Amino acid sequence: MTHPYTVTIPANLDREDRLVANLTARQLAILAPTAVLIWALYLATNTLLPLPVFAALAIPLIGIAAALALVERDGITLDRLALHALAHAGRPRRLVLAPNPVPALPAWALADERQVPLPAPLRLPARAIRADGAINLGAEGVAVIVACSTISFALRTPGEQAALVGAFGGWLNALTGPAQILVHAQPINLAPAIAILSERAAGLPHPALEEAALDHARFLGELAATRELLGRQVLIVVREPYTAQGAAGAGTDARRRRDAEAAALRVLQRAEQTTRMLAAAGINAYLLDGAQAVAVLAAAADPTAPPMDPGQAMPDEPITASGSRTEARR
Repeated sequence: MTHPYTVTIPANLDREDRLVANLTARQLAILAPTAVLIWALYLATNTLLPLPVFAALAIPLIGIAAALALVERDGITLDRLALHALAHAGRPRRLVLAPNPVPALPAWALADERQVPLPAPLRLPARAIRADGAINLGAEGVAVIVACSTISFALRTPGEQAALVGAFGGWLNALTGPAQILVHAQPINLAPAIAILSERAAGLPHPALEEAALDHARFLGELAATRELLGRQVLIVVREPYTAQGAAGAGTDARRRRDAEAAALRVLQRAEQTTRMLAAAGINAYLLDGAQAVAVLAAAADPTAPPMDPGQAMPDEPITASGSRTEARR
């Protein structure tokens, strides 16, 4: 009988150091000044306010400080969430593809003397996407996207689970550069499947099969109308940084192009290695080409938009004939 092996992994690798009373330095920096402030206010008002009244006024301040220091949401403390909210409130709400800074509005646009906030430049990390799927990230290097299937871990035997863990651990140990695993939900569009069923039902060899196909098409239509259908997509983003000189902008344009080409070759090799090693765990992984990478990035930028037209031209693809690609590019 095969017994699964276990490996103890500490759960507090990223845990902050505890200094006093099981509190971190950040928590002490919030609670200690609050306690000093409340004590100073008490000494200044103890002859003017009764203790119950002072306590009623101090309890909300204590509660706010305790919540900021101790409460977390999605692994992020409330004080950090508050800082992120303040930073978000001070940023422009509209981002556009424009040079930096955005040109000022013409005089006639401000004739009514209203303050119209200007949009800010939209800085996309992707500079260009090659046909083989390599995404140029500028000074951040080159990245590729690998799409992966999922497997059921709980339904496997202990021996199979150990083999899966070993195969996945082997891929992690083989990483030589940055990698990110992205799991997100995306809407499912049943309209193409419904159209195919309705179109091909009449060509089935038996009336019962035709009726079953039409009934299934009606069921899918009702399902799409009454439910929010979501599918899970698992992506692995593998990134390869430039060399130090290329990232710093030194050298000629030809040198930077050579650095980018070398980084693209390395990241494509890492992606191929990823697909091979994940196949040992029963995961079907494949590298997204340029058109598929463009579609994934477009869906990430606007998840509610319909799927991108596959006939749309690539960013660097020359258009030599009329057709759907020309219309899409226009």
